[in-house]
Amino acid sequence: MGQESALNLFRRLEQLNGIGAALSRERDIDRLLESILEAAKTITGADGGTLYRVTEDHSALRFEIVRTDSLGIRLGGTAGRPTDFPDLPLRHADGTPNDSLVAAYAAIHDRTVNIADAYSAQGFDFSGTRAFDQRTGYRSQSFLTVPMRNHDHELIGVLQLINATDGLTGQVCEFSEADQSLAESLASQAAIALSNRLLITQLERLFESFVNLINLAIDEKSPYTGGHCQRVPALTMMLAEAADATTDGPLADFRMTERDRYELKMAGLLHDCGKITTPVHVVDKATKLQTLYDRIGLIDTRFEVLKRDAELAALRRQLALRPVADARAEMRELQALQHEMRALESDREFLRRCNTGSEAMQPEDQQRVRDIGTRREWRNVDGVQTHFLTAEELENLTIRSGTLTQAERDTINCHIVATIKMLETLPWPRHLKNVPEYAGGHHERMDGKGYPRGLTREQMSVQARMMGIADIFEALTAADRPYKRGMTLSQALAIMARMRDGGHVDPDLFDVFVREGVYLRYAREFLDPGQVDEVPVPRQPVAAGA
Repeated sequence: MGQESALNLFRRLEQLNGIGAALSRERDIDRLLESILEAAKTITGADGGTLYRVTEDHSALRFEIVRTDSLGIRLGGTAGRPTDFPDLPLRHADGTPNDSLVAAYAAIHDRTVNIADAYSAQGFDFSGTRAFDQRTGYRSQSFLTVPMRNHDHELIGVLQLINATDGLTGQVCEFSEADQSLAESLASQAAIALSNRLLITQLERLFESFVNLINLAIDEKSPYTGGHCQRVPALTMMLAEAADATTDGPLADFRMTERDRYELKMAGLLHDCGKITTPVHVVDKATKLQTLYDRIGLIDTRFEVLKRDAELAALRRQLALRPVADARAEMRELQALQHEMRALESDREFLRRCNTGSEAMQPEDQQRVRDIGTRREWRNVDGVQTHFLTAEELENLTIRSGTLTQAERDTINCHIVATIKMLETLPWPRHLKNVPEYAGGHHERMDGKGYPRGLTREQMSVQARMMGIADIFEALTAADRPYKRGMTLSQALAIMARMRDGGHVDPDLFDVFVREGVYLRYAREFLDPGQVDEVPVPRQPVAAGA
C-alpha cells in the first residue's frame, strides 16, 4: 500500500470514528437513517445508495432512504418525498429464501455482497436495476450490499451502495476491500446506534403511555377536569414556542432545544397527576351542598315539612273556632297561612340560588342564610325541634366565592403536594430532571404568595412560570367545569392582566402571551366560537378588559 493510500485510509478511519460518535448523538430516527446512508456514501465514494429496514414481522425489507447524487434523487428521510417502492420479500410464497435479490440475500445469509458490475453478475436478478437504468439513462455498475445487525445479532436492515467513484479520475469503479471493511464497520456501528435509538424511542413511548394512563384515570374519575390535563400542556407548548421565537425584550435570549421541549411537554402532561389522590366529590363539587349527591334535596324536604306543619297548625286553629262560626277569624288564619307559605317558598328559592355558587356572594345574602338557618326550626327524624340548617350546611351555603369550603380548597390544593411527591420519587434521566420543578410550580406566584412552597419569581424557572399562565388561562376559559361557564377571551385576559399587576403571573411571559396572540391560537383550537370575542387592545390587556 502506497503512502498516499495509507494516508487516505487513515483519513477515512478518522472520518468513520467521527461518524460513529455523531450517530450515537442523533435523536431523530429519520435524520439518523439519512446520516447512516450519507456517511457510507462519503467514506466509500459511492454515487448512490439505499438503506432498507426490516419490517416488523421480519418478512421483507422496506425502502427507507434512497439517494443518487448524479441524478438528484433524494427520497425518504428529511427530503420530504416518500419512497414508494414495494417491499422486498425475504422469502417466496413456498417459504424458500429469496436469494435472487441481492439485498434479500445479504439479509438472509448475513453476508456482504460486493459486485463489480451488475450487468455481468451471476446468480442475482438485476432486471429491476436494468429497467431503472433504461428509464433514467443511468448506468448501475458496482454494488456493495451490507447487512446491518445489532449487538444481539438481530437483523435491523441492509445498507446498499452503488457505483464507487475513483477519487482521481471520477470514473465508476468497483468497491475495494478497504471500502467493504469500512462499510461493514459503519453498518455495525449504525445498527447499534439505530437499535439504541429505537429502544429509547420505545421506552419514551411507553413512558408517555403511562402518563396518558394516569391522565385517563383522572379523566375517568372526573370528566370535568380530564380535558384540563391535555389542554394545559398544549397551551404551555404554544407559549414556549412563542417565547423561543422572541428576539427582543427580556426573553430575547430564551431558547429551547428539542430535549427542552420534550421535558416541558412531559411536565405539562404530569402537572396534575396528584389529582388522582383527590376525592372525586371535591373535584366535581358543582354546588355548595354537593357531596356524593346534592343535599339541597334534603332542605327541600324540610321546607315541605315546615309547610305541612304550618298548614296543620292553621287547620287546628280553625277547628278550635268551632262550633262557633267566625268567618273573619278563619279568613285571618287562611291569610296568615298563605303568607307563611309564600315566605317559606321565598326562602327555599333563595337557598337554591345560593347553592349554585357565584363569583362573589354578598354579605347581606350570607346573613339571610344564617337567619333562615337559625331562626327557623323543624322537627327532625328523631322528633327533636332543631335549627333548620346544620352548622356544616350553613358553612357551605355561605361560601363567598365558588362552591368549595376552605377545608375543601385545602384538599384540592393538596394535589400539587401529591404531584411533587409522586414526581420526586421517580429516577428521572438527566434530560428530564426538571420535570418535578416545572410541574410542581404552576400554583406559585411571582410575589411568593403561592403554594405549596411560596416561591418567588427569581426562584422559579421560566418553564414553571409558563405553566402557571397556561393553567390559569385554561381554568378561566374551560367550559367543562360543573360550577361555572367558560369565560370569553376578553374576560379571561382582563382577569389575568389584574393578576399580572398583582404579582400573580409573570409579566414578561404574559406580554408574550398577549402580544404574540398565543391566547388566540389556543382559542381557535380549543374554545367554543362564542367565547372568542374581540380583545380591543391586545398590547394593553388591562384596558382590553376594563
